[in-house]
Amino acid sequence: MIQGTGSDVGKSLLVAGLGRVLTRRGLKVRPFKPQNMSNNAAVTVDGGEIGRAQALQARACGLPPLVDMNPVLLKPQTETGAQVVVQGRVVGRCAARAYQRYRRQLLPPVLESFHRLAAEADLVLVEGAGSPAEVNLRAGDIANMGFAEAADLPVVLVGDIDRGGVIAAVVGTWTLLPPTERARLKGYVINRFRGDISLFDDGLTAITAYTGLPSLGVVPYLPAATRLPAEDALALDDAARCRTASPAQVHIAVPMLSRIANFDDLDPLRLEPGVALTLIRAGRPLPGDADLVILPGSKATIGDLVDLRAQGWDIDLTAHVRRGGHVLGLCGGLQMLGQRIADPDGREGPAGVVDGLGLLDLETTLSADKTLTEVTGRHVATGATVCGYEMHLGRSTGPALGRPFLNLDDGSGTPRPEGAVSADGRIAATYVHGLFAADGFRRSFLAGLVNRTWMTAGSSYDNVVEAALDALADHLVRHVDVDHLLRIAHADR
Repeated sequence: MIQGTGSDVGKSLLVAGLGRVLTRRGLKVRPFKPQNMSNNAAVTVDGGEIGRAQALQARACGLPPLVDMNPVLLKPQTETGAQVVVQGRVVGRCAARAYQRYRRQLLPPVLESFHRLAAEADLVLVEGAGSPAEVNLRAGDIANMGFAEAADLPVVLVGDIDRGGVIAAVVGTWTLLPPTERARLKGYVINRFRGDISLFDDGLTAITAYTGLPSLGVVPYLPAATRLPAEDALALDDAARCRTASPAQVHIAVPMLSRIANFDDLDPLRLEPGVALTLIRAGRPLPGDADLVILPGSKATIGDLVDLRAQGWDIDLTAHVRRGGHVLGLCGGLQMLGQRIADPDGREGPAGVVDGLGLLDLETTLSADKTLTEVTGRHVATGATVCGYEMHLGRSTGPALGRPFLNLDDGSGTPRPEGAVSADGRIAATYVHGLFAADGFRRSFLAGLVNRTWMTAGSSYDNVVEAALDALADHLVRHVDVDHLLRIAHADR
């Protein structure tokens, strides 16, 4: 089990990279995260949803994503509450304090999923969440040492030197653990080192002197890792994830909603040569020179729409449209662009009805039924092939849907119209995530924004992700003692 001294220390990418390394060696490797908290989710081949990071880890191991790889997914909707997904299915909403009691009931299905994976694997790479040193959350824990004890797993600790204080973070974590949990720690990895690694030799000596734990490696910062989908919205603070180098043919602006979901929709655009992608933080206006504004997915659509108005972004968006700019709404963004959103049962927050932005003639009612499905089809305007997935609550109706954005193939032989486009073609919306990963569609769509042939033909997005996973694996082979890690994993087995 790979645990961390905190959130966003690189656990997810280490598991993905190690999964690729060990799969190359011919081992049957399965990724697993007992409990994840993320609004960046993926549809699985068995019809559920898991954290996007586990889907990437599955890909690194050459596997399709399965619900057992992340049996508990928490999708934050407010500062103190989240939607709870168990083995791929929504079971309800829970306030943070209530969840601390409820999670005790989740250990059996978590172990059930783990043992199903373990039964068909040579090795399961388990990712922790946050830090085991959060002793205030230890009772009933299923994410870190609570799970490690239940499944009887050895643990390797990861610290991020890039954020500073890594010696204190590793030693402090070890110090706060009780003796039985300390005994599970078998080594540590220092991640994201910049500069001359030998300068940290004394740091390794200090950590080992305090804890008795061996260093399994110091992993230098790897720029190629920024080409991989991020799990946590914290990663969006990295400027490398926000904008490509100029000059740009197209400038895309994305308001950073407080509950932004499935933001990896933006990654293929971020990596496309000729595109400048700017994430607009709270307190900043939407830029007047944007060619396209994307309203991304949201885990709390009504709450994010209220916040969007509080930022004045609705006024900026109206001005953008008046200047002839384009708008694309993705999932929650589709719902916001309509005339009205109703949440009669309080599925995503307090029950109620709010006016939408009024840019498309449609209305949305949120309901208990959740659509989770992979889709293929064609973009109506260009005929380009698309593929992606739907993951949303509720149903939208209205005249705008008579001008669909996509025609989807549902297997019946008759295309299913999906999404909406304004009469002038400048405002579009769809429930389908992942569209921009299709190279042909992405470039055709971008060409339509500038009314000319897209001049840049970058690498295939899938090839970029695969190359980044390979680069990550090669990097870990050079800097982590993988053989020692395997000895830890198979000790006493």
